[in-house]
Amino acid sequence: MKRRDVLKSALAGAAALAAPSIVRAEAQTTLTFVPHADLASLDPVWTTADITRNFSLAVYDTLYAFDADFNVQPQMVAGETKSSDGTQWELTLRDGLKFHDGSPVLARDCIATIKRWGQRDPMGTALAARIDEIAAPSDKVIRIRLKKPFPLLTYALAQVYCAIMPERLAQTDAAEQVKEAMGSGPFKFVAGERVPGQRVVFEKNRDYIPRDGKPSFNAGPKIVHFDRVLWNFVPDAGTASAALQQGEVDWWENPPIDLVPQLKRDKNLVVAVKDRTGEIGCLRFNHLLPPFDKTAVRRAVLSAIDQKDVMTAFAGAEPSIMKVDVGLFVPGTPLPSDVGVEITRGPKDYKKIKQELAAAGYNGEKIVVLAATTIPSIWAEASVATDVLKQIGMDIDLQALEWGAVVSRRAIKEPIDRGGWNIFYTYLGGFGNISPGPNIAIRGTGTKAWFGWPTDPEMEALRESWFEAPDLAAQQKICREMQVHFWQNPGYVPLGMYDAPMAFRSYLQDVRDGWPQFYGVRRA
Repeated sequence: MKRRDVLKSALAGAAALAAPSIVRAEAQTTLTFVPHADLASLDPVWTTADITRNFSLAVYDTLYAFDADFNVQPQMVAGETKSSDGTQWELTLRDGLKFHDGSPVLARDCIATIKRWGQRDPMGTALAARIDEIAAPSDKVIRIRLKKPFPLLTYALAQVYCAIMPERLAQTDAAEQVKEAMGSGPFKFVAGERVPGQRVVFEKNRDYIPRDGKPSFNAGPKIVHFDRVLWNFVPDAGTASAALQQGEVDWWENPPIDLVPQLKRDKNLVVAVKDRTGEIGCLRFNHLLPPFDKTAVRRAVLSAIDQKDVMTAFAGAEPSIMKVDVGLFVPGTPLPSDVGVEITRGPKDYKKIKQELAAAGYNGEKIVVLAATTIPSIWAEASVATDVLKQIGMDIDLQALEWGAVVSRRAIKEPIDRGGWNIFYTYLGGFGNISPGPNIAIRGTGTKAWFGWPTDPEMEALRESWFEAPDLAAQQKICREMQVHFWQNPGYVPLGMYDAPMAFRSYLQDVRDGWPQFYGVRRA
């Protein structure tokens, strides 16, 4: 399938969902933003969807945070002490922390949050396994006693998904979604103005007390310069592009790469890559159902995909932002390896792979594939990769859905005739792209793992050994072993990656590095 045809198909699928009208913000104190997807969940523990992560950055705060160099900095924590043997930590909360309902943030709220987050998040489960006891000796002190030293404790607590919420909400079963967004962050979610499929509204939290320090990524003082932030979800790229160029919106999170050259020519716009962790394309298998419960079947599909073909479909207009030969981690960061990456290159012999697929145990079962038409990058990778699946002889039922429907559907573990699925497409982003600690896609804990639910005790053992590695060289060796194992027992297919540019009006100043964040940014 040609790139042009893929993108035409992507835009046609998006337009079919009826783009909302865009209203020019009348007040200079309102920031209007076009996100990459509609908000499907308010719960950063229940889902790893990037749209919920970005929502979380606005509404919630974390005990620690990362600066632009990926160093951990205190955020809600005023200070910490550690015992000489490294097994006991005491974290003291800053003064003046309040939830959006005016109630104080207490140590017991933080403890309940950590316990719930520790049941699902990769770094959370690693920390939880090492905690002997966690208690609140006072309203402002969190005491953590460890079974053995864990130098990555603050790194774990800096994960954006460890979003502090009131104890009453944090007591929600980790497998269930919280129904209310009550954080202590710099913005309040205005639930009454939510329009599903179209609009999310935030207002400035006037009780928020920024910490001191240097603003960097999601660390340091979070000073808000806008009274309101409006997310207008616009599934049609042409509509979003025109709105940005005409000044009807201020900021567009994910312009399709084919439109980037045009946007760059507009002197009133800034087009820049802010997220250094990139976006790794992902064809995710459901390991609970045939045929992808068979390792050899998954391996055959992996061998059929040419990363360059997939990435060119979406990012071919800007080759400089594409990366291929991508394994588990982003090339150019400390931990990736090039071992085995030749399997990701073309050309491919589909006739031979079709034979290997049959020998591996594929018996012609219908393959239900979930793909979001409302995110052009996903629809582009899905269109190319699904065409490959057909060429190697798979019976494909491609279900073109809105992203929120994919997020809901992928959580279903039932058989196909009861709403189940075999493959969904997404992109892997964030710190999991550069480190095995927070990486959700490599986990092999069965039904407790990320959607797809692989069981892979060898990968789990390698990951555990990574936590104990004494230095970078030892970590790199383990990551290489992880990748060797991954090519033999793939939990998903890495489809290549790209560095995603965003576009915003040139009057916006101090847009932070990293994911979209609405504190710090101001109108010049």
